[in-house]
Amino acid sequence: MNTKRIDFSKFSSIRIGPAVDVALIENDLVPEGHFIVGSANNLLVSPVPPPLMILSKEYDFIKIEDNRLVIGAATPGGRVVSFCKKNDIAHFEYLSKLPGTVGGMLKMNAGLKEYEIFNHLIAIRTPSGWKNKAELEYGYRKTSISEVVFEAAFDLERGFSSERLEMFAQMRSNQPHEPSAGSCFKNPPGDYAGRLIEAVGLKGKRVGAMAFSEVHANFLVNYGGGTYQEALELIHEAQTRVKKQFDIELQCEVVIIDQK
Repeated sequence: MNTKRIDFSKFSSIRIGPAVDVALIENDLVPEGHFIVGSANNLLVSPVPPPLMILSKEYDFIKIEDNRLVIGAATPGGRVVSFCKKNDIAHFEYLSKLPGTVGGMLKMNAGLKEYEIFNHLIAIRTPSGWKNKAELEYGYRKTSISEVVFEAAFDLERGFSSERLEMFAQMRSNQPHEPSAGSCFKNPPGDYAGRLIEAVGLKGKRVGAMAFSEVHANFLVNYGGGTYQEALELIHEAQTRVKKQFDIELQCEVVIIDQK
């Protein structure tokens, strides 16, 4: 089994984590007992993570096949948007503002507002074979996907929209520029996590080098040298305060990876 040395303090979008050897998934062989990390855009990796794995470059591809768009799970969203623009393909413009790779986006049904990656999904390929969308459970930022995704097939419709591309750019213009793992918490039904965090007085709250952003309260940002423990302290404080004041349990959108 081949491995790749990854320093998560440089590789992850929140710039936190140790340098460890990560198993490479090649030729559809998935090592047992490992956690898949993707491009680490919504991950908070502890100093002592479980065994980790990542898809090799063989899963970074896009092709048109049988009038479907087939995309490898290691393909970055930005590359998908470029391909769709070049080939006049609709419905993927929103990926321009979603960091990460297709596999991770599928796992959490990533999206912007009503635009979600499952909207035009046909099927995914995993170690147990192809699974149609109807076989999968999914909802807001969650799915029943429990296996590694190798590739996925999507509806192919023509009509790339530059107007939608600009609309999505505007939707994300209020986000902080410091390293973060994206939205820290999922929005509760009928409310916004950022509003709740601000309401309990935590917007701008800082512990060490970590803070809830002054720009958008639901972004946990790293001002440089932030630690796993500092991030956890802020996450737990937000959950505790929001539960006490509003009786709402904030659920993490950030995936916390720890041996526990």
